Amino acid sequence: MTITKRQWPKLARFWQNPSLSQRLMLVGLAITVFFIFLAFFAPVLQSWGWLQNPKDFLANVPQEPPSAKHWFGTSRLGHDVFSRTVFGAQAALQVVILATALSMIVGVPLGMVSGYLGGRLDKALLFLMDSIYTLPGLLLSVTLAFVVGRGILNAAIAISIAYIPQYYRVVRNHTVSVKTEVFIEAAQAMGASTWVVLSRYLFFNVIQSVPVLFTLNAADAILVLGGLGFLGLGLPEEVAEWGHDLKQALEALPTGIWWTTLFPGLAMTFMVVGLSLLGEGLNEFVNPRLRGENGNRK
Repeated sequence: MTITKRQWPKLARFWQNPSLSQRLMLVGLAITVFFIFLAFFAPVLQSWGWLQNPKDFLANVPQEPPSAKHWFGTSRLGHDVFSRTVFGAQAALQVVILATALSMIVGVPLGMVSGYLGGRLDKALLFLMDSIYTLPGLLLSVTLAFVVGRGILNAAIAISIAYIPQYYRVVRNHTVSVKTEVFIEAAQAMGASTWVVLSRYLFFNVIQSVPVLFTLNAADAILVLGGLGFLGLGLPEEVAEWGHDLKQALEALPTGIWWTTLFPGLAMTFMVVGLSLLGEGLNEFVNPRLRGENGNRK
């Protein structure tokens, strides 16, 4: 009951007098929900005949400008650009959610174990994660993509490796600070095992920043996936993917065929902006100190 009484005033203040960052978070949430809607209902819209099959090439007149029949025009291979753009959101969300989930599943437990146990294990994991963290994320993903090959799961694995150190560092630092609290010492004195302490007492106290990091990493992963697709290392060619479509469209751009580049690029930009705004707003909402500083500025 105490927790409920404390949370409701915060939510009331949020809706009554939101800050600029919180307003932008609502904009980011709306953009993100819109793309999620497109990703989930793209097959339904295709079955209703509202979207063409994005894999069918030479099904339309090549390089037609936007019209009532083809809202975003057609590509040089006769693809419907609108259909490719909508289904590109589905491919992006599949890879990005899987990649960030994999990095979180690996990084969070390692951070908790490392921070709680300490010692040589902590030093070894710190050295390993710092070594990975110093490498450029796109370069690391490109290198792994060469090894694992194309595909949704393979692309997710190639992207996820760069984000594991971020989850590890955040959770490990929180664990180090929380494990000295009185309730942890009381649990240890009562004979609680390491697994019980980690799962029951530490877990929910060290993951407050994980949703924020998840959202921001998802925004960055979209750009990385686009880079892999642009280099021909992302998803198979028959799958609608924004990076691959941009690569194909650049060849026709000097001839005045602008629509095949504009619309996939705008879709990628809006999705990244939406997730970034959502992550920044969540960061302010989760971090009371930052929320207080912004309130004082107002």
